[in-house]
Amino acid sequence: MKLSIGVKSLLVQVLTFVVCFSCLVVVNRNFGFAVSPTVFLLICGTLAAGISYLLKCDWWWGVIQFVFPSFVYVAYQQNIPPVIYLIALVICALVFWSTYRTQVPYYPSRASLAAPIAKLLDEFQHPRFIDLGSGLGGLLFRLEKLREDGRYFGIEIAPLPYWYCQCRRFYRQSNVKFLFGSYFSLDLNDFDVVFCYLSPAAMPELWEKASVEMKKGSLLLSYEFIIPDVAPSFVLEIDSDGPSLYGWRI
Repeated sequence: MKLSIGVKSLLVQVLTFVVCFSCLVVVNRNFGFAVSPTVFLLICGTLAAGISYLLKCDWWWGVIQFVFPSFVYVAYQQNIPPVIYLIALVICALVFWSTYRTQVPYYPSRASLAAPIAKLLDEFQHPRFIDLGSGLGGLLFRLEKLREDGRYFGIEIAPLPYWYCQCRRFYRQSNVKFLFGSYFSLDLNDFDVVFCYLSPAAMPELWEKASVEMKKGSLLLSYEFIIPDVAPSFVLEIDSDGPSLYGWRI
């Protein structure tokens, strides 16, 4: 059974803690040498980050692995009531619902992304646009203002962002339609433009689906992440200090 990146990261944390603690006990008993909790946690974090690098995880997992032991220790020192941890766990579960399985964490896109995408929509009359993993819906609401004749859809698998988008839609009296679930349940043939801001791990499988389902003349857009071994039809630089927007014409 193939383990998800989240499960692997947790196992790495447990392994590094056990190894470092065992080594520390042996060294202390034989040589009387001890280290402070701060040094011990830094060693655990560094070792976990190194293993994460060797496993070829994305760079942010190394940062998480390094910080995690110290974060847990500091939180423990604060004598925080257990109910607070429970609330935090529930919120994280609702936001990062299936990150462990999809390997797609929450990435908020920049507001500056809407204008260049709106220009690309000029190729289509009454374009049907969908955001795969729509998050808090900001991009879709901006596009609706810029290109009012389009029909805009978002699909989100995490419950809390989905509910938040529905509230925003009602408050703004918007026509954007938000769907709950995995984008693999969709037929991409229904859309002229498919946009995503996912992760490197998700791109090969998405391309396999898009190349089969998307209709001729449609457009697949990806912010920041490319499709391995598939050259984009065009690349747009959004901000001088930010990621690019990649496009594939089907």
